Amino acid sequence: MEKNVDILIVGAGISGIGIAAHLSKHCPQRSFEIIERRESFGGTWDLFKYPGIRSDSDMSTFGFNFKPWKKASVLADGSSIKGYLAEVVDEYRIKPKIHFQHRVLSANYDSSSRKWQVVIENSKQQTETWTANFVLGCTGYYNYDQGFQPEFPEQAQFKGQFIHPQHWPENLDYRGKKVLIIGSGATAITLVPAMAKGGAAHVTMLQRSPTYIASIPSVDLVYDKMRKVLPEDLAYKLTRARNIGVQRAIYAVAQKQPKLLRKFLLQSIKMQLKGKVDMKHFTPSYNPWDQRLCVVPDGDLFKILREGRASVETDQIQCFTETGVQLKSGKHLEADIIVSATGLNIQILGGIKATIDGKPLNTSQHMLYQGILVSDVPNMAMIIGYINASWTLKVDIASEYICRLLNHMDAQGYDQVIAEGDATQIEQDTVMGSLSSGYIARAADVMPKQGKSGPWHVTNNYLADRKALKNASFEDSILKFKKKSDELAVKPRLVS
Repeated sequence: MEKNVDILIVGAGISGIGIAAHLSKHCPQRSFEIIERRESFGGTWDLFKYPGIRSDSDMSTFGFNFKPWKKASVLADGSSIKGYLAEVVDEYRIKPKIHFQHRVLSANYDSSSRKWQVVIENSKQQTETWTANFVLGCTGYYNYDQGFQPEFPEQAQFKGQFIHPQHWPENLDYRGKKVLIIGSGATAITLVPAMAKGGAAHVTMLQRSPTYIASIPSVDLVYDKMRKVLPEDLAYKLTRARNIGVQRAIYAVAQKQPKLLRKFLLQSIKMQLKGKVDMKHFTPSYNPWDQRLCVVPDGDLFKILREGRASVETDQIQCFTETGVQLKSGKHLEADIIVSATGLNIQILGGIKATIDGKPLNTSQHMLYQGILVSDVPNMAMIIGYINASWTLKVDIASEYICRLLNHMDAQGYDQVIAEGDATQIEQDTVMGSLSSGYIARAADVMPKQGKSGPWHVTNNYLADRKALKNASFEDSILKFKKKSDELAVKPRLVS
């Protein structure tokens, strides 16, 4: 089967749904189709089913700019987020355009036709070839099939249940059982109180090193009061602006006065623990935002630890045993269930094998123009959210930029755009920034690279990006357009 599409969106998660809504609003003359490998939309919020799954960003900024989050909850659980996305899908009539259980196998840009030739495996495991004028990569940055799983010594010896959060067993009964959670990131600190409240006999979090954790209110009382006296949209916009400002301020302090922020965070944790838990478990060796800052609602993690229903161990694994884990300190942790909250496997474009005129495209050798267009690749954009703010903030402004670009191309009669790369701009850091987190380090050989300056430098600064993208001109020396009537020129360069 062959199919011709105008714009092909790969992925029906929060990025794919977001840009589909923006295209519907701002580019009604353009048609689009969405390829989604799973049976439903939602991406992360459809995949993860572990207890307590929730956002780690406030919902006033995690929600789209065109659709207010109408609940007072600051952090939302996974099902609520999936429900919110369902509302967007319905309101913008997106679902008929989503092809579920379709997987992109390869994509080749053909310079002679100026189209992408996309090979797709459909729901019946049959191969189809689609052609597309423009490809938008909305696959996030991790492998949905398999999470990151280190090999633990003697892991096979363990007689209990071993679980990775990315593949949580349906109806897992952990009541009355001893649970050991390996990790200290956002997933681990969510699981600990959730499983303790869910009836686990005891939950232990085993970490190699501590993480900065901030407690935030579960309900935004100011927003809740504003909604009662102001129009919904206005209350949302004001709350959104306030929280964006707070996020930027905290990040700025982390960059300019890391010792000050470190002191504040540690003092806050100390007050939460009330002397019941050793502070060594919550005193990182690095500065705030050298790795991502984690948040908990109403200090739920600290409350569970104070009550003794959960505990923290800072140590390294020597080996697994039949009944748990032997630590290098000599201590043995008993467990009926071990949860390996060890992170994600980084993947770009959903693992698609991309080529240009048959020549392989190595995304790690390219940069992102304005944080959106892949350098030296015709008619391709991708959305990668912020590492220091809500993912959705980037989805909104990137989508608006892409819509402006498409409208510009239509007005001028262009059918091809290439952001010509500059090899002198490429740095070693990826577009994910210089965070020292493990998953960032594992991204080096797949993620596009950071640029030194100008439109090649990914700022991870929403306020700066919003201004830059809103005012960005398409008539510069980097963007190269071709009209439909132009004679075909030389094939695009592969190396940035």
